[in-house]
Amino acid sequence: MSDWDFLHDMHNEGYSPEQIADAAACGYNPWEHGCWDNIEEFVDDEGGWDSDNEPKNPTTLELWELLDELVETAQNYFEVTGRHLPIFGELGELYGEAKYGIKRHKPFTQGSDGKLGNDFIEIKTISPLKSNNTVLVKRAGNFNKLLIVKINEDFKFKGKMLDRKSLRKGSGKHIKAKWSE
Repeated sequence: MSDWDFLHDMHNEGYSPEQIADAAACGYNPWEHGCWDNIEEFVDDEGGWDSDNEPKNPTTLELWELLDELVETAQNYFEVTGRHLPIFGELGELYGEAKYGIKRHKPFTQGSDGKLGNDFIEIKTISPLKSNNTVLVKRAGNFNKLLIVKINEDFKFKGKMLDRKSLRKGSGKHIKAKWSE
């Protein structure tokens, strides 16, 4: 089974081409409902969401260098193949970590992507493939700030931090946030 079979499943389940493109850009189906039953395994009782036992704490300079290398690789790949690498979600998170000082959670932690001070941060990326400037965020997510990272066709990054309180109210499973908010 391929790592990208979920894209075929999304097509078969009736997701729109735009939703499938967004999922391809971030590497997973962001509209898939996650189960919170096993959240305790991701929480360190003494240290909260983040553990001090991280394998490495990179410096901001190292993060910027890594981001530059990944962007250069993505640009080269696009120039050679005419296709984008599906790494925009990771690039957006790495940008948030380098620019804003967000300390990201361990991989596959549900609810938010990282922490900045006492705030839980959800990071969403608008890739150059996206036809509009909106992102969808799970309403059930454990975050109080949303960082929207926008990457243009020249691989230039911009970020916008929004308070969860400023996002639209509603009762659906997702919150739709616009870059213009």
